[in-house]
Amino acid sequence: MFDVEGLRLLDTVARTGSFTAAAASLNYTQSAVSRRIAVLEQRAGGPLFERLPRGVRLTPAGEALHHHARVVLNRLTRAEEELAGIHGGYRGRLRVGAFATANVALVPGALRAFREDFPDVELVPVEGPSRSLLRRMREGGLDVAVVSDYPADLPDEEGAELIGLVVDELLVALPRDHRLAGREIVDLRELREETWIEAPPPGRATALATACARAGFTPRASVRIGEWTGKFGFVAAGLGITLVPAIAAHAVPPDLVLRSLGDLAPRRTVYAALPPAPLPAARTLVRLLARQAGQWGGA
Repeated sequence: MFDVEGLRLLDTVARTGSFTAAAASLNYTQSAVSRRIAVLEQRAGGPLFERLPRGVRLTPAGEALHHHARVVLNRLTRAEEELAGIHGGYRGRLRVGAFATANVALVPGALRAFREDFPDVELVPVEGPSRSLLRRMREGGLDVAVVSDYPADLPDEEGAELIGLVVDELLVALPRDHRLAGREIVDLRELREETWIEAPPPGRATALATACARAGFTPRASVRIGEWTGKFGFVAAGLGITLVPAIAAHAVPPDLVLRSLGDLAPRRTVYAALPPAPLPAARTLVRLLARQAGQWGGA
């Protein structure tokens, strides 16, 4: 049987990469860490760490146990926070994941409203791609996540509850001196010779590819840039064009213009995702997210 403190020690050693650093973090001696890891390895039936000239790294067995340890530790933290909320009102922490452009206005607006109503709840924002946020929530590391089916569809997450927040039009970002920048609506077919800047996930159809297929062409090979600031820089330099969600429109720099693609415009759905048996505070935040999303039209 594995005890909680042993699993916490395993997690700390895995994250710090050495017994010495883990000892300093947990206020143990290095010899105490070595002894407790040895006991843990005996219970696990074999080595959990490979001893290196400098530090340690997880063995395959260690990686497997570390995954389960993270789930257990996250669940225990969540239980403590839920009990604090039950006994003393809304307290504790609320871990909120969101993809990058949701953090432009949608999530900050909702978090501000939540903090005004529940100042005793510590909000812990986490940013990442939608798929990794769902995986982290499944492992117990997030209490609520804001995710979307852009650039590719979401995976099926057993047990996750998805609440539609907004259907968001994807606009095309052009440099101000682009030949089509003066149009209010740009026909996607007029962009068939353009280079697109995006970072599509491997092996999955993207919203851009689907929209271009409806328009009767395949987009030219894209420049792989993932971060939005980088995309904007490449577009401003005339190195390509990119899609920008409408909810992030006001974050676009002034040397670019955003134009609708009309009937051929790709759209994405933004969701709030909750784990099974979500915290009451998480459901409250979802309601505030839906209210904030109402500025762009609800899903």
